[in-house]
Amino acid sequence: MAVFRWGSALEAFRDLEREMDRWLRRIDQASYGPRLGRPFPALNLYELESEFLLVAELPGVQAEDLDVSIAGGSLTIRAKRQASSEVAEDKFRRSERLQGTWERSIALPDRVRDDDIQAELVNGLLKLHLPKVPVTEPRRISVVQSVETGERNTAVQPQANVPPQSNGGGA
Repeated sequence: MAVFRWGSALEAFRDLEREMDRWLRRIDQASYGPRLGRPFPALNLYELESEFLLVAELPGVQAEDLDVSIAGGSLTIRAKRQASSEVAEDKFRRSERLQGTWERSIALPDRVRDDDIQAELVNGLLKLHLPKVPVTEPRRISVVQSVETGERNTAVQPQANVPPQSNGGGA
């Protein structure tokens, strides 16, 4: 006859629970670490009253290594971050700073005035000022009544009270 001990069946589940907790802690700790696997920097896009403001983190990028373009409602940022030449590659024990060439395109939420875009790179932050196209007020379009004739439609203009012309002969 098998002996059943109280709690012995649950011990396997407790081990499993401890192991799952350990793995989840590792995942949780990794999520607060550096942004690994992202080949381009983070950016924020704000909508202000008269413009959109895009701010991108570009530490280590020089203005001459940046290419910003806009076409068809899409903004593209291309850049090259030079590898550090201060330390030989074989001396690295950990390397998390992105280097090399990357490109990022985002769709703009509204139309912008392409000719008035301003860009500045200050302390590793790229700021793009994207002025909005002004909202136009609705415009009323007048409609005239047309009459179909054999050749083409002719517009009929309302006439003021004009007395009928005489034929020249008295009646």
